[in-house]
Amino acid sequence: MSSFNNVSITKKANVYFDGKVTSRNIEFEDGTKKSLGIMQVGEYRFNTDSAEVMEIIGGEVEVKLADEDEFVALNTPCRFEVPKNSYFDIRVKSLCDYICTYF
Repeated sequence: MSSFNNVSITKKANVYFDGKVTSRNIEFEDGTKKSLGIMQVGEYRFNTDSAEVMEIIGGEVEVKLADEDEFVALNTPCRFEVPKNSYFDIRVKSLCDYICTYF
């Protein structure tokens, strides 16, 4: 799917890591919540309150989930799941375009 229909978009951006990561929240008619964002080159840790599915739709990244010892290079497009009350580390090697779905 290359576009989303019938959504509400929060105008104000979510800005993290001194502006190196930004996103916008969207909500679907059925209550599903996602964020669409961009990550600049760098290394970041994201904590999760709820379970998430991260879809990397562009860029070169390496990811390490909380229960893993090593970073894993991912080929885009790809996706990975993160449990609630956890975290993941991500190394962004080239500008990363992502979608995060919250559960």
